[in-house]
Amino acid sequence: MGERDLEGGPPDPSPQWETISRKEHDAEVASSSSSSSEVDPSPLFLPILAAASTRRPSNATGGTSRPESIWRERSNNGYGVEDLVDEADVGAAVEKEPTAEEKDPYEVGWDAGENDPMNPRGMPHWRKWSIIIITSFGAFIVTNASAAYTATYDQMNAEFGNSRLVATIGLSTFVLGIALGPFWSPLAEFYGRRPIYLASFLAFMIWMIPSAVAQNIQTMLVARFFQGLAGSAFLSVSGGTVGDLFSRDKMQMPMAIFTLAPFIGPSTGPLIGGITNSFAYWRWTHYIILIESGVAIVILFFFVPETYHPVLLARKAAALRAETGDGRWKAPLEKTSRSVARTVGYSLLRPFQLLAYEPMCLILDLYSAILLGLLYLFFGAFPLVFRNNHGFNLWQVGLTFMGLLIAMIVAAASTPFWHRVRDGLAERRRRISGGELKGEPEDQLPMVILAAPLITGGLFWFGFTTYPSIHWIVPIIGSGVFGIGSCRTMLAFTGIFTFLVDAYPRYAASALAGNALVRCSFAAAFPLFGIQMYEGLGYQWATGLLAFLTLVMMPFPYIFFVYGKRIRARSRFAVNS
Repeated sequence: MGERDLEGGPPDPSPQWETISRKEHDAEVASSSSSSSEVDPSPLFLPILAAASTRRPSNATGGTSRPESIWRERSNNGYGVEDLVDEADVGAAVEKEPTAEEKDPYEVGWDAGENDPMNPRGMPHWRKWSIIIITSFGAFIVTNASAAYTATYDQMNAEFGNSRLVATIGLSTFVLGIALGPFWSPLAEFYGRRPIYLASFLAFMIWMIPSAVAQNIQTMLVARFFQGLAGSAFLSVSGGTVGDLFSRDKMQMPMAIFTLAPFIGPSTGPLIGGITNSFAYWRWTHYIILIESGVAIVILFFFVPETYHPVLLARKAAALRAETGDGRWKAPLEKTSRSVARTVGYSLLRPFQLLAYEPMCLILDLYSAILLGLLYLFFGAFPLVFRNNHGFNLWQVGLTFMGLLIAMIVAAASTPFWHRVRDGLAERRRRISGGELKGEPEDQLPMVILAAPLITGGLFWFGFTTYPSIHWIVPIIGSGVFGIGSCRTMLAFTGIFTFLVDAYPRYAASALAGNALVRCSFAAAFPLFGIQMYEGLGYQWATGLLAFLTLVMMPFPYIFFVYGKRIRARSRFAVNS
């Protein structure tokens, strides 16, 4: 597959369907000289070659109009499982498109494309946006809970009699739970998004209760892990909802909103937690999150329908069978022979294969992991710096994270610019080669190249302005410069994210799952040594050491931008054309 699966921005996480109208099909049938009386259903969920536009015509018998068939381009619902079929099956599918004899006339698809009453993309605009806002709110609650916990340390430690380091383990276990989030995606492929949303958020609420009523730190640490595991569904599945509702050319703004929501959560968590713990007992931090979750799950139940196309088509097929009494009507999802256990097993194995055999994948994953680890390390570093140097109280320390929040919004606003940069690179390549307009995975890396010096410069700025004699706004601005470029905002993270999807389209789900695993592992580990490092090396050189670490990683995005295509040519997994 030489053509990029996605055109800029975060990956299109939903299956894309290419259909033809009933009228077009009738014309084709009328002009056809022969037909087959035997149907051999084509393999399920095969990737479309860049060189050809694959269509499957509808073919209803009799005079009654029936739905057209569908041909699936890819399945990637956040961390989808398109890459979980056997490699041999995929290879055979790529080599040969189905012939007219192989096309199933009873495969159910959308009538008139997006105008089908059951197609989520045909919903009113206001309803589609309401679904995006609700699911984004769920992602915000989960990530906000990860960081709001850090404001409870003083009161909780005094009650339980544990050290600050032990309390920090609760932050790490929550992030480790999030790291395992990709396992929700294959489940969503079988059961749909709505059941996963409701089940995961209900589990998240249940595990919030032990945190609120815990009588010892051990209960807290275990509950935090399962909170992260349950809540991670909104980070690994929700992106697919955007693709369900909007076509690729219309999803830029909805995806930007969805992508920004879980990044705002950690930035506002210390502020919300700081205000709560300044004026109420620490348990109210968890009670408030529990109340927010209760409101969210009620809204989800009543206002967020199923949007996953294969599940809806299965329902449509069931309705057709009931209406006609003909059991041959089937949706693609109903023909799959994959088991849940096998699919989940592949989703756990493939990320480790990519990390072991793909140097570009490993290095970019490590780079994004370092950046996310730095952000979570700041949850411990900011209180040290601003309390000891500037005398801030708990809620004022929370305000210091607003530099990161503003940086995220600024970075999100730059998304259209980077779309134009990628389009410009593709157009320039077309003019030089005289070929078709085609993007390359490396077109995603200019934003990472620009972000790299912002990250390193922002860290040096923050680190060497953490003196009591320097006004507190100066290091906050430095943290904002770091935030604009860091993975948890938009530039480096989005560039790495989309590069992995473009470079490994057949294994995009596994590439993203491996990235999430490495990132969250670093995010879990960094807070555990951060306080000791800042106290041992001093605020300036502790941050300076981290800045030098990012300086070492700075050349790699440029190296991959220049030589990435040659490296991919020798890859076992990446596209090489």
